Amino acid sequence: MKARALPIVALLLLALAPLQAVPPASPDGPLPEESAGLTYSDAVILGLVEGITEFLPVSSTGHLILTNAWLGLDQDTPLRDKDGAAILVEGGEGRLRPYTIGDAAYAYVIVIQAGAIAAVVLLYWRTILSLIRGCLGRDPKGLKLAVNLVVAFLPAAVIGLLLDAWIEENLGDNVHAVAAALIVGGLVMLAVEAWRKKKTGGHGGPDTGPELHELSIRNSVFIGFAQCFAMWPGTSRSMATIVGGYMVGLSAARAAEFSFLLGLITLTAASGYKFVSDGGNMVAALDLGPVLVGGIVAFVSAALAVKWLVGYLSRHGLALFAWYRIALAIPVFAFLA
Repeated sequence: MKARALPIVALLLLALAPLQAVPPASPDGPLPEESAGLTYSDAVILGLVEGITEFLPVSSTGHLILTNAWLGLDQDTPLRDKDGAAILVEGGEGRLRPYTIGDAAYAYVIVIQAGAIAAVVLLYWRTILSLIRGCLGRDPKGLKLAVNLVVAFLPAAVIGLLLDAWIEENLGDNVHAVAAALIVGGLVMLAVEAWRKKKTGGHGGPDTGPELHELSIRNSVFIGFAQCFAMWPGTSRSMATIVGGYMVGLSAARAAEFSFLLGLITLTAASGYKFVSDGGNMVAALDLGPVLVGGIVAFVSAALAVKWLVGYLSRHGLALFAWYRIALAIPVFAFLA
């Protein structure tokens, strides 16, 4: 086996091994005491999964939902605040219901994206400085790229606000929906990769196609609408935006970079919205130490994953990630049926 494939194979083995140990959930009995909240080991595992998968085209949300199921963090066990008082939230039709470990864990896997955001800021600080200078009228290329990123963000901002509640209620912890999205996304990636290689004759280098600031508004909006498909957990925001970048003529490396920069806006908005809407309950229910540790682990692992991904895509494309998604989805259907 070639060494360049080892990171993905290792991720596959890490993802598949826990599925064999998933115990059947008891609908009536409480969770074990150690699973009633977020432990440090839970936080480290979730931080690693988030950091490694956030910018790879394999769906970080899908992996985190599967990981929550493995860790027993998708249950309906009520949580209490630090004073032992019950935490109640809106349950529909004006009724209140207990805030559960499943609610807190789902909020956490969105908020923990702050670690991955910080990794992009660190790695692309020069580009971000150019964006800031552009907005201040001091860098024309930076201004054009900033406009492209904003218009690419708008479709997800509008559609996301409209569908957020429905998605969380119907798809937020649905492992079968995640597995289906993994397979469909993998097939799309294989088809688009074959199309790109045919179009470029297999010679699409890292510097081919337009630079990011040269994208038209129309092409930027197209990538933005492609990103919207990632609202279905398991699809992958990174996959959708990289595929969208391919289809408007970006090289693999530039499509990945545009995905990272767009994710900086999208993930900040999603994490911020979730923290504002549910952060108070999450902080009241979970210990601060594990929450912070998970973010730090996500930061370090995301920085390493981003550096690796750009080089890998430039040389080998999306196919390995597509087959990984399909390989992961099959045992998910088998073990979590």
